[in-house]
Amino acid sequence: MIPVETIITFFSAAVLLGLAPGPDNLFVLTQSALRGRGPGLVVVLGLCSGLLVHTAVVAFGVAIIFQSSAVAFTLLKLIGAGYLVYLAWQAFRAPPETLQGEAGVAPGYWRYYRRGVIMNLTNPKVSIFFLAFLPQFADPSYGAVVYQLLLLGGLFILATVLVFGGIALLAGSIGQWLNRSQRLQLVLNRLAGAVLVALAIRLATAQR
Repeated sequence: MIPVETIITFFSAAVLLGLAPGPDNLFVLTQSALRGRGPGLVVVLGLCSGLLVHTAVVAFGVAIIFQSSAVAFTLLKLIGAGYLVYLAWQAFRAPPETLQGEAGVAPGYWRYYRRGVIMNLTNPKVSIFFLAFLPQFADPSYGAVVYQLLLLGGLFILATVLVFGGIALLAGSIGQWLNRSQRLQLVLNRLAGAVLVALAIRLATAQR
């Protein structure tokens, strides 16, 4: 059993990491401001679903492939960058009337969930980060390492839900106010597109 002090330290670190500016929370911020709190929260669920996969991958040792194989790492990051460019292209082309806030996007929640999942799974640095971060808090003397890593991954996901969920709620409220103006809607769309392009470049140029 992992000591309570270790769990508190790990959870605190996970919260701080969630607050640090990065591709995922910027993605949540822009999607929530553009589409509303509901879609933003669904994106968070998608991102955290991806974290479930990363946790399992690390716990069972598959992530070592991405750490040791340059080809696998490069292929996955290019797929992720391409997907972000596709989202940016959609954002640049979207007219103001599509930015309707929560009331106008409820039927498309699955699309936002899928975006969050793909955004997370196509970032190989997440698995490598988990591979480097989670084992620091595991110890064979506490029991089976696999179960410890799964528990730590679950705690990290909980911290992510709390932090990213707060970002989605705040940005969604601001977005509802901004969306009253069509000009501001266009500005938001262009800004979101620019952020997505920047994230794509960052991911495509990432080094192991």
